[in-house]
Amino acid sequence: MTLSWVATLAIRYLLVVLFFPFSALDKALNFQGAVGQAQQVFSARPMAVALIAVGLGVEVVMPLGILTGVADRLAAFIMAGYCGVTALLFKRFWEPGDFWAHGDSKGRDIFWDFLKNFSLAGGFLLITVGINGAGLLAFLANPVASSHPYIAP
Repeated sequence: MTLSWVATLAIRYLLVVLFFPFSALDKALNFQGAVGQAQQVFSARPMAVALIAVGLGVEVVMPLGILTGVADRLAAFIMAGYCGVTALLFKRFWEPGDFWAHGDSKGRDIFWDFLKNFSLAGGFLLITVGINGAGLLAFLANPVASSHPYIAP
């Protein structure tokens, strides 16, 4: 085990720790509460249940792919999309209508979560295509291939 291997694992874990184990565990332990939150966007209960179940699966399986290096580029790409979609669906900072108000603002509070989701998406896309984008063609050619994160170059 080299220092670069440990650094790579630590960096990847910092990207996924919000989702696995914490958000996934919260969804599992408070499934009905999560469904209730989803029903604020999708009023049909079966749709809300399906979305939370899919979200739970994404939050468990994709981080494991990123951490292990198994189809890590695809897992990171899916996580980037997940972050973007959840930001647009559940971090709707424009709805309270008080974004530009002086003093406390629910809209501005939500905005920081919205930006956090898109920042995480950027981090996941760095795993997908690499720091300089050189991995884009490799990802497009074989999306399920590993980036072999723990093998020294």
